[in-house]
Amino acid sequence: MVVKKKAPKVEALALDTAKLESLNASLSVDGDSDSRQLAQTLKDCLASTDPVQQIQLVSKTGSMLEQLREDESAPGALLLACLDTLSDVYLSLQAKNPLKRAVASALSNVPDWLQDRTVCSLSSCLSASLSSLGSEHYSHLTDCITSCLDGFPIGERCIRHLLIEVLQFFQKAISEYLELNRSLVGRHVAQAQLMQSCLAVVKASMVVVQKCQEVISTNLQETPVTSTLQQSFSGLLQCYTCILTDEEFIQSVQSTAGMAVVLLIKSVMGNGDDTADTVAGLLQCSEKEGNSAPLWLRESCAGLYVKSRPAAVALYLSHGALAMLSWRGSQDEKLLLLIPDVILSLDIRVKESSTAMVVARVLTLWSSAAVDCLQTDSSPPPPLLHHSLRGDSPLPSRLLHHVYTHWEHPLDGVRHQARTLFRNLLLLHQHCSDKGTDPTRDPYVTQLTQSLLALEWHVKGKYGALACLAEHLGAEYLLNLSAILPSRLLGLMGDQTLAPYASELLERLFVSHKTQLCGQLEGGHGWMDEWHRTWVTPLLEVLCTARLDQTTYILDYFLPKLLRCSPDSLGHMVQALQEMPSGSESSLGSRGALGALMTCLRAARAQGVLKPADDQLWGGLVPLPLLQQALVHKHDQVRMDALGLVCESHRSTETLSTQEMDLIRHFLPSNLNSQSPGVRQQTVSLFKKLLCRLKESTQSLQRRLAQERDQQNRERDQHVLNTYQEFLYWFCDRLFQVLQPGASFSSCLVTLQLLGLVADQFSFSMDSEGFALGRCVTVPHAQAVLYCLASNFLEVKQLACTLLQKLPPETVGLQEPERLQFVLQAALDLSTSTKPFDSVTASHLLNLLLHQEELQQALLHCAQNQNIHFQLPVLIQSNASEASVLEKNTLAVILFLTACLKAEVVQAEMSLLQAAASFPLYGRAHCITAALQQLSTGSLQLQAEWTDVVSDLIALCYRMSDVVSPVVQSSSPEGLIPMDTDSETSAGLQKILQEIQPRDTNDFFTSARELNATSDEQTRTHQANASGSAGEAYRVTAQMVLVCCWRSMKEVSMLLGELCQSMPLHTHTHKGLITEEQVKGVGQYFREQLLQSRHRGAFELAYVGFVRLTDMLCRSGSATLQQLPTLWLKEVLEEVKCSDPSSKLCATRRSAGIPFYIQALLSSEPKASSCSLLKMTMKELTALAMPSLEGATEHSTVPQVHALNILRALYRDTRLGENIMPFVSEGVKAAVLGFTSPVWAVRNSSTLLFSSLVTRIFGVKRGKDEHSKKNRMTGREFFTRFPALYPFLLSQLEEAASSVESDSGQVKLHPSLFLLLLILGRLYPSPMDGSSSPLGLAPFMPFIISCARSAVYRTREMAARALVPFVLVTHVPATIQTLLESFPMEPGPRTQQNHTHGTLLQVLFLLRSYLTDTHRPQTPAEDQDSDIIKNLRPRLWLAARLNPCLVTRGAMLELLAVVCTSFPVPAEDSQLKNLREETLAILMDSELVAPRSPDEVRLSGPGTTQYLQSLSCLATSVAMDSAGMWGIQDVDGVQKDLLRRLLQCPHYEVRQLALDRLLERLENMQCSDLQPLPFDLSGTTLTHLAMNEPHSACLSKVLQVLTVLPLNSILPWKDGSVSLNGEEALEYLLSVAEKSTHSLELHCAALSLASRLMLHLVEEKKLQVEELGGAAVAHVALWGAMVAQCCSEERPVEVKLMAAEVLVKATPTLLTASNLLLGISHTLALWQSLFTLLQDEDQDVRDRAADFVCYVPKHLLTTGVTTGPVSSPVALEIGVKLLCQLFQVWGQVAVGVISLTEWLLGDDQVELGSADTPDLDEEFLFEKGDLNLWVEPLQWAQLLHTQLCALSTAPSLPAMHQTELDRLSSLANTKAQTAGQALAALSPLPQFSATIEHAKLSVLKERATLAQNIVAILRQKDLS
Repeated sequence: MVVKKKAPKVEALALDTAKLESLNASLSVDGDSDSRQLAQTLKDCLASTDPVQQIQLVSKTGSMLEQLREDESAPGALLLACLDTLSDVYLSLQAKNPLKRAVASALSNVPDWLQDRTVCSLSSCLSASLSSLGSEHYSHLTDCITSCLDGFPIGERCIRHLLIEVLQFFQKAISEYLELNRSLVGRHVAQAQLMQSCLAVVKASMVVVQKCQEVISTNLQETPVTSTLQQSFSGLLQCYTCILTDEEFIQSVQSTAGMAVVLLIKSVMGNGDDTADTVAGLLQCSEKEGNSAPLWLRESCAGLYVKSRPAAVALYLSHGALAMLSWRGSQDEKLLLLIPDVILSLDIRVKESSTAMVVARVLTLWSSAAVDCLQTDSSPPPPLLHHSLRGDSPLPSRLLHHVYTHWEHPLDGVRHQARTLFRNLLLLHQHCSDKGTDPTRDPYVTQLTQSLLALEWHVKGKYGALACLAEHLGAEYLLNLSAILPSRLLGLMGDQTLAPYASELLERLFVSHKTQLCGQLEGGHGWMDEWHRTWVTPLLEVLCTARLDQTTYILDYFLPKLLRCSPDSLGHMVQALQEMPSGSESSLGSRGALGALMTCLRAARAQGVLKPADDQLWGGLVPLPLLQQALVHKHDQVRMDALGLVCESHRSTETLSTQEMDLIRHFLPSNLNSQSPGVRQQTVSLFKKLLCRLKESTQSLQRRLAQERDQQNRERDQHVLNTYQEFLYWFCDRLFQVLQPGASFSSCLVTLQLLGLVADQFSFSMDSEGFALGRCVTVPHAQAVLYCLASNFLEVKQLACTLLQKLPPETVGLQEPERLQFVLQAALDLSTSTKPFDSVTASHLLNLLLHQEELQQALLHCAQNQNIHFQLPVLIQSNASEASVLEKNTLAVILFLTACLKAEVVQAEMSLLQAAASFPLYGRAHCITAALQQLSTGSLQLQAEWTDVVSDLIALCYRMSDVVSPVVQSSSPEGLIPMDTDSETSAGLQKILQEIQPRDTNDFFTSARELNATSDEQTRTHQANASGSAGEAYRVTAQMVLVCCWRSMKEVSMLLGELCQSMPLHTHTHKGLITEEQVKGVGQYFREQLLQSRHRGAFELAYVGFVRLTDMLCRSGSATLQQLPTLWLKEVLEEVKCSDPSSKLCATRRSAGIPFYIQALLSSEPKASSCSLLKMTMKELTALAMPSLEGATEHSTVPQVHALNILRALYRDTRLGENIMPFVSEGVKAAVLGFTSPVWAVRNSSTLLFSSLVTRIFGVKRGKDEHSKKNRMTGREFFTRFPALYPFLLSQLEEAASSVESDSGQVKLHPSLFLLLLILGRLYPSPMDGSSSPLGLAPFMPFIISCARSAVYRTREMAARALVPFVLVTHVPATIQTLLESFPMEPGPRTQQNHTHGTLLQVLFLLRSYLTDTHRPQTPAEDQDSDIIKNLRPRLWLAARLNPCLVTRGAMLELLAVVCTSFPVPAEDSQLKNLREETLAILMDSELVAPRSPDEVRLSGPGTTQYLQSLSCLATSVAMDSAGMWGIQDVDGVQKDLLRRLLQCPHYEVRQLALDRLLERLENMQCSDLQPLPFDLSGTTLTHLAMNEPHSACLSKVLQVLTVLPLNSILPWKDGSVSLNGEEALEYLLSVAEKSTHSLELHCAALSLASRLMLHLVEEKKLQVEELGGAAVAHVALWGAMVAQCCSEERPVEVKLMAAEVLVKATPTLLTASNLLLGISHTLALWQSLFTLLQDEDQDVRDRAADFVCYVPKHLLTTGVTTGPVSSPVALEIGVKLLCQLFQVWGQVAVGVISLTEWLLGDDQVELGSADTPDLDEEFLFEKGDLNLWVEPLQWAQLLHTQLCALSTAPSLPAMHQTELDRLSSLANTKAQTAGQALAALSPLPQFSATIEHAKLSVLKERATLAQNIVAILRQKDLS
């Protein structure tokens, strides 16, 4: 996409009066005719106010100057005055004004003979400006100097002429800026502007020096030592030095100053070795002897030679050297080699991320300079460079480690620079290598490539490095090393964080591979087959089988690139996918071949590879039915890809074909109601593309129509336009129909978004020139949109409000006074509702009414009706004011609401209880804020009125706050318990409590209580009635009081924030609406609220308002206001520092609002500034957070808790971004040391802080695995970023490890050991690290290993986990051997079991990691692995009975199980074979297999469960693996017996584990080619367990195992002598299911198996239910009832999924069988259950139920019905059609009509008109509403009605019984009548006042009406 460059703004020349008169006077003197014409043109130009005309006149002046002829005499005074005028004009214009460029052009046009005079004239004007203008003009003068040097030869000569003056001006400007910067502390905006000005001056000085180099050289050579130029240079160098050493300056200024220093040195000394020596001295901070630099130069830079200078100075000087010195072919190799050395020494000390960015950029710049230096063709490279820059030299190795450390840096820029540096290092190695050598055979490159490939794929830097290698060596080299690279990378596309990196590497690889293959085959097409095998085939496999999210990223990131590389591959893809069998379609989360096909076609069409205009696509390349099937596919992403294929096109003016419109018609009805936000977003986005294309192709057709002469072509184009109009009419009408009562949130949202798109692209106008879409909008349509404002969802309200303003006004009907009055009254009523969302509805209704001219009269009418004293100002009512209708109406509404609110605040001051129940204040305030947001406050006309309104609102906010603050500031606002010591607060709370009077019970807090003004109880409470009627009662709960208070505080905060942010500030120079004093007052108010509120809702929302205030303070022009954040911050930090238990600051609730207050103040500081506030705050807070030297006292504990809580909030604040990272080390120290405090509050806050720091350092957890490497970091990277933590963590770990020695028998737990192990466990050594690393992890290992001695189990486990990442993969075998050798060879009295257990865990964790690690060498050292087994065998006593400790025996058994089953040693290895035999012997001698006493049968004691589970793991492995592996002779006997013993073990944990493994093995056997069990599994043991298992979890597992096994192998069930046939087993299972509702897993397992048995019995007997016995009928009824019960809305998702699975499997046997095996009633009940599941709220349930379509017998599927997996709305429609078809097959049409009509009426039993009906207006504070937010009852009713109409007219329908018709008619009439009466009884506009009731009643009435229609049709048919 081409972005148009922003055109510069042309502004007219504006000179002050005196200057203008002076110029006009100078142009009025006498002169020759040419000069007079020239002067007159300039006068006209000065007199004009039109900038374009001025440019034309200046251009004319330039032409006239060009034509001047040289006279013999000197130029006249008038001509010189003209030149002076042009010079003055040039210097007075702004730099970017095109008029300035025109003046420069005119001056450049002067003839040669006049050029010297022109230069003198411009020089004179510039010199006068430089000497006379003040500091406020410095920026303008700097711009003038810069513009003189920008392609303006006269200007360049002028600057050369005034060089000394210009340099002196720069020196003066920078000096004043340096001075001014010290006085602007705290004024961030002013400081930022100053920095930009300073940067401009430094840049301008560099440009001047570069452009005037010849003048400078000549001057320095010819003039004496103390020349003026030297003094100017000296002054400038001193200024640059001050900038470089002043850390308050931003980095861009300092970096530029570094370049300027080097440039000046180069200008003075030339470009030789002397310059390099001088710069090297500056870098090393030392003056070398024999330095040839002039003394004055060295003295000027004296500040740069100081040892204490900031570390970053060397960085900026290095940058300057690299940027300013020439390196191509340079011989300054020492300086070139010095620069990276200096920068790398800085690297570890760098804390700020911005400085890390500069370091990375400078290193990349250096590497580019080094490449330039080596690329010279004329001379050989310098030998020192050649030797030092080879890949295996020390410097490149250090740079490579810098790359590895920073390639996953949080800043994108740093990562990008690391990648560029890596590429340049490769180039440097290539240039330094011998010419002509093959890079693929270079040992250094080979080793580098292999080490990169060995890295784990979660390391993002790996991808960029491999891409560089692919570019350097070619893809074939990498493919030869790793043939599975394409598949591996495609497999990573499922991770959104890795997908962009993987796709970029893939692109580099396949493009390079294509180039290489084409080169080998000399451009033929033979390369394609090989290329397709390598890249396309793996892609298609992934697309068909992988998860949908994975394939989504393939579409986004990879597929378009592949098609761009090889467009011809599309045909291969389509052919391959269409040839795939349909069985590849999977319902388990993949999209199958059809989805993959849509993905490929969509990408191809969007890339322009596929052109539908060629008739390739619609019906040609892919059959249309296939596209239709994809559009209603079960999987969201398949539907989205199919829709994208239709909507997206390469050309925006491509005409929509009729096929595309038909496909949209097919897609739209069933795809609006999606619960997935992502799918909704994609749908709307794709329709936007479609509508844009429709609009642009319409415009194209209309233009063509206007120019077309051929009648046939005109008719064709007109036909297309007519088709467009018809399509749009259908589209809008279909969408409006969705907005009916009961429509779901997602349907409403998508519909309103699509209608909004139509309004934006085409507009709903009545204009006949367009499509006149306004004609398709009816009054009911517009009203449906209006009633969407009552939705509980804010997005729907906002979209509806926006759309209503775009619909034809006559359809909305707000222009009618009566209608306007009703809506206004409804809005005002809602603004006092106790339901919080009603106030939002009110605000949207009022915002809609603000555009109506009659609103003011309606407001007066409302005021009159409600007896409110309200008078509009005269200016609002008159038409004399220039104010818009919107402004007048907004002012009127705000005045009205303010008047109402004032009266209500007065009432609330008398009785907060009544306010909470009758008129909570927050609704009015919310409406006022929303109305203000509609205004453009910068252009208000009624200034005086608005000023009064602002003052009134601020005062009213304070009053509101005073009323409700006693509640939210109490110590326990949620329960209103007065524990505050403050007398005023307690008094306020006591007043409220006295008013509420809970007496001796808590009924007030649990239920609503009627408070009647006439009761005795009420007489004791102080109450004021708003209406004045004595008998009015109201309902109130504690919840309502609290919500009223905190929401009121919220709205006060939002209103004050809105006023401060949006209202213009009144200053002495600008007339505004809000004064500085008012802003200060608001700030003070926020301070009190944030520091004193206890209720989170109140202070969190006060924070939002306060952020808006601080944002306004920083951007205000007032110096006083700009300094307020700094002042407030210092005050609060001082208050925190001095706080103690008596302080008003809240020390509980995580310091309540204090962190929010400080966050808001710090976030106001611009990120680009020096962050002085943040630095000051963090310095003070970290000092406070550290433990006090005097120990924990009252005066130190409270500030420490506050500091820890505030730090936690700051580390969590994303807006502080990378600026907070330099302070992470101190935060970690505070958290770890805080954990050692004896005070619980400090330890608690330290824990929370530590958690935040772990997230800030390692990132948000990206998966369920707590120890995933995605949230880890290499030790080198961690300690490079936080170097201060290296010695700290090491010393803390040493101290903690010394306390864990458990040999003494005492349990000692160091407080911070847990934290240390937690953070160390997230580090790991990178294989890219060298053997010797200054920040290596090796010193930590001994201390972690020693933690194995801890007496605390959790410590030993964490130590084992933490040890794993510290051991390199290649060192694991040796470390394991060392640990094993520490075990005793035989039992003895000195054996320490804790130590043994800890060490065993370490071995076990290391071994598991080693076996799963992808870094493990491909050819392991077998000797090492055999040595491990060799060392393990003598210590097997630890697993045997000789060891009395069950915990260590369990751990040893786990270790043995891992070694015996997973160790990478050949199976025939004698050591391993012997180990397995010995392990088997231990197992067979164990308590589990061979108990020696009754006590061993029921083993108990510490560690028993763990030991038995370890034993069971080993036993299941022996029982289920191949017998040869364990050397077992009697296979069937031993293994079968072992499994039987496990399943009969008295410990349920053992049985459960064995059953889990068995189930897993059986399921894997079904899904894969896994070998079967080594013996025949007997069903007897399992059925015995099924009938006798007491433990529910085990019983559910048994039933799941039985479900997997073939039924003929387990029937009949046997338990000893008892045998159960199929029916008896079914009865037993149903009884289990019936009794097990407490256990979901057991209930589901029993019912699943029962259902399987039911289907088996029905299929086997082929009998109908009537032919079965009574018991069988009862079983069928019970089973059907249980399945139906499982489908109800309130059941858990797991149960509903099981029910869906049962019904899907029953589809071919029971639901669609040609004979009614279960009878009509039971079959209909199953169908109804299926339809219930298809309308369930959970998408997984709906999707599973929709699978029934795939099981319907083929002969029942009529043409046009989709056969593949479909979405649930389509499945529902198919299901109802199919059921109607089955009624005819079964001959049960009459029964079907009656049943469907009853379904249509619904099962609502509430008689809405009865006397017992509860009051529909009864209010609850938070209305939960319907459980199912997805179902749309009217859509369901209309679907049933449609199918009933078809069924009622079927020829096979027999005559209906009159009694049935009468019953249905009576039922329908009753429901219609009761619903109608209830609707009539509701208040006016019930859609807003009683939204839920109105929707329910409307749906009920509509269903009854549809049923009446069906009955009428049936009667009519009977009559005919």
